[in-house]
Amino acid sequence: MRQIKTFEEYIQRGIIKKISRDNQRAKSLIIESERKMNSLKEKLEKISIKNENANDFVEYCYDIMMIRIRAKLLLEGYSSSGQGAHEAEVSYTKHLGLNDNDIQFLDQIRYYRNGILYYGTQLDKEYAEKVIQFINKIYPKLKNVIK
Repeated sequence: MRQIKTFEEYIQRGIIKKISRDNQRAKSLIIESERKMNSLKEKLEKISIKNENANDFVEYCYDIMMIRIRAKLLLEGYSSSGQGAHEAEVSYTKHLGLNDNDIQFLDQIRYYRNGILYYGTQLDKEYAEKVIQFINKIYPKLKNVIK
């Protein structure tokens, strides 16, 4: 995978814009990420990960993490839009204390999720299991810094 740009580069390019803090919207996103995380746990208890549903689990995990990250951006007075917005949000996780390996893996998930939505990429059970392990490691960190 290629090196992700710095968050400041996305600000300079206009993909990230400074806005008024939106605490109410951020709170709603935090609640939604919690709801989805609980739903993910329930699904994992009832449904085993298979090649046939691997994409679903990867997309769900990605959405949970990105919703939480967007909440923090809103709390800090930032908004992302346009081509590269998701990359910019991933880049922001450096400011949240994620290490380079975790940021690269999150960016890989972003890349594959884009492939699922637009190019018909089919992921396998093993990759979905890695993503589940990743969210179980990262989500508590995101939860601690995004309240």
